[in-house]
Amino acid sequence: MMRCPNCNGRNIGKIGPQQFYCWTCYIEMAIVNNELTIHQVEADGSLSSLDDIFTEDERRIEW
Repeated sequence: MMRCPNCNGRNIGKIGPQQFYCWTCYIEMAIVNNELTIHQVEADGSLSSLDDIFTEDERRIEW
């Protein structure tokens, strides 16, 4: 089962093809080339990338 790289939680919902949402810490993730891209959802609905604060190991998909 997938874990959130931010909070390490398992409360992950699927919101689209290869797109997921953590209901614990409210971040959006997408799978691109077997690696997660991680975004914070802003108040206006836009996304801000959080990839720069996570290492490649943290963003690697662990099923």
